[in-house]
Amino acid sequence: MTPAEGRNIERIAVLGGGAWGTALALVAARAGRSVRLWARDADIVRALNEDNANPRYLPGVTIDPPLFATTALDEALVDADAVLLVTPAQTTRAMAENLASRLAPGTPVILCAKGIERDTGLLLGDVLREAAPGVMPAVLSGPSFAGDVARGLPTAVTIAAADGKIADRLSAALASPQFRPYAATDLTGVQIGGALKNVLAIACGAVAGKQWGASALAALTARGFAELTRLGLALGAQRETLAGLSGLGDLVLTCGSAQSRNFAFGEALGKGASVASLTAEGQKLAEGVHSAAVAETLAARHGVELPICRAVSAVLDGRLSIDDALTELMTRPLKREA
Repeated sequence: MTPAEGRNIERIAVLGGGAWGTALALVAARAGRSVRLWARDADIVRALNEDNANPRYLPGVTIDPPLFATTALDEALVDADAVLLVTPAQTTRAMAENLASRLAPGTPVILCAKGIERDTGLLLGDVLREAAPGVMPAVLSGPSFAGDVARGLPTAVTIAAADGKIADRLSAALASPQFRPYAATDLTGVQIGGALKNVLAIACGAVAGKQWGASALAALTARGFAELTRLGLALGAQRETLAGLSGLGDLVLTCGSAQSRNFAFGEALGKGASVASLTAEGQKLAEGVHSAAVAETLAARHGVELPICRAVSAVLDGRLSIDDALTELMTRPLKREA
């Protein structure tokens, strides 16, 4: 019997040893689940198992309760009732192909990265369906910084699955007094909110880096939400989802704090750093860099105007400078807001 058929979710595999993967493994452990975390890096696995720490990605955070970590994927997945996939968005297809033959049919795989597949323009849930057709896609998203979650600070997120009952079970399996998941069935809305807010956060970071003021930042965030809503509705999302935790909530968090990698990336651009230097090997991943061009393509395909996302895409590929991008946005034809 799979969890979708009613079995309790007790054993959870977490794939990804970065800050977010470690934080979510802690969430599951604090909720009383049995957790196995997989990471590629043997040093991270050793630190988690021997020192109850992940100093590379969560410096200063004590891993309490302790976690079992391994570099062996099969060992992490053994008897798993659910999987949290917390690897970068652009690795989703390769990871899903590795999972396809290793998981029982119907096993929920919760996508925890926020992005759109660069080569195909597919949302990650659709990538998972193609690459591992036997599993059940789910999505976890919302306003959450890994450091806050790892430290046990109050956080609320959305967990979506097409089957509302499995969304309820996944939420119950991860819930604790510090971590509150809300169940949903709108996978498209939850995914598009998480992907587009990364692009918009780059724009907001650039405004902060250029010191254009709080008024400009607020306006950009509000108009960015309008873009997120337009594209989400065109793709079939529910308006309530886009205005909820995984849409507006995540947008507000990400567009206003340098803790966000995407905001920090944009801020560095605004201060004069080059795209090449910020995307060089060894730099922190800003997923909005990959999603910007895809958002521009999706907008054209569905006849939706996304001027901010288009401006970010143009800055990233060298078609516009940041100053020219602002001028273009501010001189668009005047129109009514609604």
